[in-house]
Amino acid sequence: MGESANANLKLGKRSLDQAQKILQDVFGHRSFRPSQSAVIQHALAGEHAMVIMPTGRGKSMCFQIPALLGSGTDLTLVLSPLIALMQDQVDGLVAKGVDATLINSSLDRSEREKRQKNLRDNQYRLLYVTPERFRKPEFLDAISGRNIQLLAIDEAHCVSQWGHDFRPDYSRIADIRKQLGSPTTIALTATATAECRADIVDQIGLAECEMRLFHEGIDRPNLRIDVESVMGENEKFETILEALSAPPFSPTDDTPVGGAIIYFSLIKTLDRFSDLLLARSIDHVCYHGDQSQKDRRRIQNEFMSGERDLVLATPAFGMGVDKEDIRLVIHAETPGSIESYYQEIGRAGRDDKPSRCLWLYDQDDLMTQMQFIEWANPDADFYDRLMFALEHHADRCTAYGLDWLRKELQRVSPHDHRVDTAIAMLDRHGVVAGPREPECFQLIGVLPEKFRDNDWLAEKRQRDQKRLYAMVQFAATPAEERQAFLNRYFLESTIIG
Repeated sequence: MGESANANLKLGKRSLDQAQKILQDVFGHRSFRPSQSAVIQHALAGEHAMVIMPTGRGKSMCFQIPALLGSGTDLTLVLSPLIALMQDQVDGLVAKGVDATLINSSLDRSEREKRQKNLRDNQYRLLYVTPERFRKPEFLDAISGRNIQLLAIDEAHCVSQWGHDFRPDYSRIADIRKQLGSPTTIALTATATAECRADIVDQIGLAECEMRLFHEGIDRPNLRIDVESVMGENEKFETILEALSAPPFSPTDDTPVGGAIIYFSLIKTLDRFSDLLLARSIDHVCYHGDQSQKDRRRIQNEFMSGERDLVLATPAFGMGVDKEDIRLVIHAETPGSIESYYQEIGRAGRDDKPSRCLWLYDQDDLMTQMQFIEWANPDADFYDRLMFALEHHADRCTAYGLDWLRKELQRVSPHDHRVDTAIAMLDRHGVVAGPREPECFQLIGVLPEKFRDNDWLAEKRQRDQKRLYAMVQFAATPAEERQAFLNRYFLESTIIG
């Protein structure tokens, strides 16, 4: 027994030495950040882990390095919610000589078939996919012969129905794990309350005792977190001008020029502020969902390269943006939750140099977020009307698509997502054949009774409202107590209040 324990210790030491060598030779880092090496050793021992680590602190190393320590035929599968996010990670790995790839809807059919053939032929050490890929029989066939040594669930808060960015397809994780042979699993996120963490473990299909928590904490001492109360857009604009002309964004001997992001909830507000900045000859770019994918990619590349140092953006900007020298993050409109706010300010100061996070708190912005909450949470009447349309107007749905359904059932607003949310939930519960056209119009089951229960449906809406109220509480918190507030929110409680 003693000899076996010593052998395990030697194996652990050798694995850690190899991990250190990969860290230096492949990724160019001299030493691990706190908890990275512990997570890697834990995963190499075949144990499950949940990793809570601030944005920019190297969560991806926790599964990328174990992937490179496996045998040549082992595969690490990474589930990621966003195509742009996985593309950036794969591009970075390939540039370092790592045999990594992605398979998703951005590829044409011939390229997908080529990569699936390579997958069958034991190519690739890391494979990035969205959970939706497991709906495709050809993908399941391609991956069936591979030994999945590790399953990494990136942005794991998307798994939880209590997370701030719930994706219904992520709730299939337990089924996906079984299809893969129940491999060692790592769930990673920067933002998860205690309740969200418990739900993630449950959705993955594990017991709490089976998944060790590695929580690095959320302190970022180099970030100066400021909240300024303002009234109206004129005061907001003047405050933005002051922030852009002052350190740490305005360069000094200690802080060279870096990047700045100004976040907006509404595209129309973003456009107005863009016009105001242009009138002052302040160079910038804009990033939002009404732009083509090609334009968004170009704008992101200009910002990442330093060609443009100021971007006005909606919250879609930032996932996968690994730029170390962002000196300033401004929220010109109130975020919907502490989770999204913390994730967005986490993009500042990844080089550990002083950076500023400024939230311009206008109480009028709360009405916008309240409307977003309503549009993200269909009620029982909405589900009834949707089911009626699918049952009695299937021909119109098929002919005119989701756009027709949106016009029939919801208000004319790009932020009203009730149709998309409801369709995704019907798909998750086996009511329709798929979340996208034309499968989403094919009824294959009946509506569960809970979707007719407004009390059940209201539960998530109420939690979203509590998240927004937590933002109000945070705004009222004295500067010297803000970090303690964030610690309580993420570490001790579920929803403040």
